[in-house]
Amino acid sequence: MANLSLRGLDHPTLSRLRSNARRRGISVNRLIVETLRQQYANSGQTFDDLDRLAGTWSPTEAAAFAEAVAPLAEIDPGLWAAEPKATYRVKPAVGRKARK
Repeated sequence: MANLSLRGLDHPTLSRLRSNARRRGISVNRLIVETLRQQYANSGQTFDDLDRLAGTWSPTEAAAFAEAVAPLAEIDPGLWAAEPKATYRVKPAVGRKARK
């Protein structure tokens, strides 16, 4: 494993790193190593969201996608009819006065 010295890190950024590491129960070094691995170690592109794809489709691709997902916007009334109506009862808080 190689070592790396990090210089020029401002105090607010270091503070956020320490806070995040403390919250996760790991060292700042491990947090930085994990972050760098997630960002740069993958040889192929993997996506956990679509942010990087935004604005990359051609108009033809966007139209094809919209056409493909259009049936998913329709709601099947039969599925909703089978669901029982939920009833909720809220118990008053003990020791508190009811709000008017």
